[in-house]
Amino acid sequence: MKIQNSCENYPLSIPLLSILLSLSIYAIGIFILSGFGLIVVLLYVVFCVLFEYRVLSKSCRYCYYYGKLCGLGKGKLAPLFFKKGDPKIFIEKTVSWKDLIPDFLVFLIPVLSGIFYLFFCFNFLTLALIVLITILAMPVVGFMRGCLLCPKCKQLELGCPAQKLFG
Repeated sequence: MKIQNSCENYPLSIPLLSILLSLSIYAIGIFILSGFGLIVVLLYVVFCVLFEYRVLSKSCRYCYYYGKLCGLGKGKLAPLFFKKGDPKIFIEKTVSWKDLIPDFLVFLIPVLSGIFYLFFCFNFLTLALIVLITILAMPVVGFMRGCLLCPKCKQLELGCPAQKLFG
């Protein structure tokens, strides 16, 4: 598939916005989970770090944007941790909904935990943060990927496993 006006390197504002969005989701999740204590927060932080490690090691190192400024900002980060992989591996990769479970858990863990927390210790701040993280994780991330990232992605021209899933 040929993409018109695909980006060799995304303008700096796009990856900065993507990184800010991810960090906001993580920070809100941490704040929501703080009601359960430091151990729960630390477990969530470890989960988020492992999630990012998984993305960098299983996707970014094989992507066209390895070493470049991609829409998520991870193309420049991947070479700091991983050697470049064979792009053919990424193109031939099959992604299923099961593979996206960790993506959803990044926001579902705080949301479901926050709802549980509200039953025992209701406060409007927690409720507002649950609503905010849900908005950021669903429509805002969807807008970012659907309008700012994927339509301009050079990897889509070469073959994107996620595009195969979402059509």
